Amino acid sequence: MEKLKEMASRFALEGEVEEVVPLGAGLINDSYRVKTVAEETPDYVLQRINHAIFQDVDLLQENIRRITEHIRRKLEARGERDTERKTLTVVPAKDGKLYVCDGGTYWRMTVFIRGSRTYEQVTPELAYLTGKAFGEFQDLLSDLPGEPLGATIPDFHNTAFRLEQLREAADADRAGRLAKVRDGVEELKGRAEEMCLAERLFREGKLPKRITHCDTKVNNMLFDEEGRFLCVIDLDTTMPGFVLSDFGDFIRTAGNKGAEDDEDLSRVRVNMEVFREFSRGYAEGTRAFLTPTERELLPYGAQMLTYMQTVRFLTDYLNGDTYYKIKSPEHNYQRTLAQLTLLHDIDAHLEEMKEWIKQLS
Repeated sequence: MEKLKEMASRFALEGEVEEVVPLGAGLINDSYRVKTVAEETPDYVLQRINHAIFQDVDLLQENIRRITEHIRRKLEARGERDTERKTLTVVPAKDGKLYVCDGGTYWRMTVFIRGSRTYEQVTPELAYLTGKAFGEFQDLLSDLPGEPLGATIPDFHNTAFRLEQLREAADADRAGRLAKVRDGVEELKGRAEEMCLAERLFREGKLPKRITHCDTKVNNMLFDEEGRFLCVIDLDTTMPGFVLSDFGDFIRTAGNKGAEDDEDLSRVRVNMEVFREFSRGYAEGTRAFLTPTERELLPYGAQMLTYMQTVRFLTDYLNGDTYYKIKSPEHNYQRTLAQLTLLHDIDAHLEEMKEWIKQLS
């Protein structure tokens, strides 16, 4: 703990550090709560940045500074109260930088938002609140001034790029697994043109790129003790992208009745109640800026992101499990089967989804 206290002291925080304790269970960055002695001084969140994933730390932190400062200005202009709890506050290092580098390890700090909580399980009510919150988040950032935000993970939600990775993995067949999954590879390759629609429409000037969160999970939102929404967190992948990605990734994860790697494929089905409530909230949050084309393609976003994740799991399986952590030798294969099953069920519900979106317009 002394090492962590010393690291915390390198940031421009208020008060005296009492202790540093683990916070949450993040899969990417290690997080700690920095508790201060006096009641009137804030606590802080100290976080070790995963430099293997986020290689341009200057760009990452500058993105987050711009995002949080812009949101705060917008909220203050609206006359919102309690703005310190309605967006993250970046704490600079004592040298003015937005991070500290210690022997190749990168650290950053934000103010801890007191009286806040997260949820892990999605109910229809939470799906509605999440949809509205992420929609409003995009709305708040729709007029961010200056240059576009940088891509913290280039090609993160680029379907064409992910497909090329799959083709290369299949051609190389490094782990000798292609024979087992050849039918799946061919099915995914056969849907390539359909699933690259967003990039094609963007090139034709028919689908805009906006600032998107790219990790739309319910546990990336903070609520107060009464269950009222406070703010969106985990801003690392917030960058230019398609709103379809943010919409689709929530349906892929929270809208799945089964698990992402479910061995019982009969449980893997799209939860239409979650879909309807998330859509309803998202439509309210984005009403001011979403184009008719974007709105019409929201159900396609659920297909696109589920397809993309199927491609990514299968690519990793073919490469010998080099990217995702696995619990067994066939874990990525099971993930692929589960995601492909979910994709087929979304396909089957696509017309129902489209009709629901039309009703919300």
